[in-house]
Amino acid sequence: MKLFTLLYVLYKVQLLSPTSIYRLTVAVYKNGLNLMTLLHFAKMKYGDQIALVDDEEIITYRQLFNHSQQLAFCFMDKYHLQKGQKVGFLSKNHAALVKAIFAVSRIGADVYLLNAETSKGQFNSMVQRHRFDLLIHDSELNDFVDESIYKNGRIFTYHDQLPAINSLQHMATNEKHPLKRSSASKLVLQTSGTTGLSKDAAHKPSLFNYLNPFIAFIHRLKILTYKTAYIATPIYHGYGIAVLLLFIPLGKKAVISKGFHAEKACKVIRDHHVEVVTVVPLMLQKMLQCHPEDLTSLSCIASGGARLPVKLIEQSYEKLGNVLYNLYGTSETGLNFIAIPEDLRIAPTTIGKKINGLKIKVLGEDMTEVENGKVGQLSVKNDWSIANRNNNWIKTGDLVYRDENGYYFVCGRTDDMVISGGENVYPVEVEQELIKHPFIEDVAIIGIDDEHFGQRLKAFVLPVENVEITEEQLLEWLRPRVARFQLPKEVKFVDEMPYSSLGKLDRKQFMSTLIESSS
Repeated sequence: MKLFTLLYVLYKVQLLSPTSIYRLTVAVYKNGLNLMTLLHFAKMKYGDQIALVDDEEIITYRQLFNHSQQLAFCFMDKYHLQKGQKVGFLSKNHAALVKAIFAVSRIGADVYLLNAETSKGQFNSMVQRHRFDLLIHDSELNDFVDESIYKNGRIFTYHDQLPAINSLQHMATNEKHPLKRSSASKLVLQTSGTTGLSKDAAHKPSLFNYLNPFIAFIHRLKILTYKTAYIATPIYHGYGIAVLLLFIPLGKKAVISKGFHAEKACKVIRDHHVEVVTVVPLMLQKMLQCHPEDLTSLSCIASGGARLPVKLIEQSYEKLGNVLYNLYGTSETGLNFIAIPEDLRIAPTTIGKKINGLKIKVLGEDMTEVENGKVGQLSVKNDWSIANRNNNWIKTGDLVYRDENGYYFVCGRTDDMVISGGENVYPVEVEQELIKHPFIEDVAIIGIDDEHFGQRLKAFVLPVENVEITEEQLLEWLRPRVARFQLPKEVKFVDEMPYSSLGKLDRKQFMSTLIESSS
């Protein structure tokens, strides 16, 4: 059955031909099942087509494969890297990172993608937990690593004098003993937990398990019709690496850049005639504020990783047309929902409809399933969830409901819900209303204690620059748009919001700084 599904997918993405099947067979035979298998297939099929463009170089599929293969020999020969060992990556988006990921996976070692913006405490915790055998990192983080507890082998991504990926990919190595096939490598992502400590989300490469998200991404976003994509999100994040790996077997040109700056991103899209871009909402917001005229080549804006404000959907439609998609997934469960532009026109706050192969339960407080229209915790089960859960049901921690048309809506996290006067109140619903106000740039709402109602809402509002609005005016505007129990007890205007490196509101920092400063 799975073989039939694989053949069907290959047919749908125009890869089912005798030549393509032969190439895939050769790639699996020579490599085993690891990330290099995808690249080997792409090298045979697309050869001298451009695979990757970064700030420094333009690389064909053949060059990307050859450099990655050479690095695999080097890692094994010079650094004695073996199957089953652990390699940590601390790096921004660039070609050296991509090559090293493929090389490490080819050997059979586990790839740990770490947040390049992580704190020293978090990094030390990961080192203690995982005991990495090798660390590959940007030279700008040299002092950071020096001051940590990590003491094992290290390789820079780029360096003029010291060993680094940019020089090791050309180093002569002993290739008398060919690389053994390996299907042992895992791709391990980090997802933050409620304690602030990261959790591991380990994914194992598979030809079968990822068929459903692969086909959903391709067809709902119409990827086959495009040639060039810009991955603006960090590769160390699940969203970034997933999109990169989806593009490889399709022979697309992927553009990446070290860090995100709105003006630079607009220029990248204009200069490369980018048709597809992956973003978090804040990135799109900044680009639309910067140079929206540079974005006219875009036919698909794939937004994910954070709440998509209704006002941003409207701005995108007005300036660029029907090109915005909303994707929902987690590091643990992968891609689960996709909202296409037509969905967002009908239901702007939806995360869309589930993709094939995804099983869903929306659980109430008693852990029984709730009916349509009722809010509960999203629990999912699929073939592409993290490897160490044995395909069990995974509670996402997100509160959702489903309408009669099959659209799903996120109401916030389980620990965000506020009970006010006996009513369940979901701050995100009020945030989505407030963000529609023309004078509001961003908003975050929390629950605070109240002697009469138990809890009430408090809104922290970032106003648009150079405008004036009072708390009374804002509450008066909001009053007819929300239920009585949803109306915030107070509004606090702030000069800035704390965002993570990915562009999501950093609620942990928000709770510890904004709330403290307002007390």
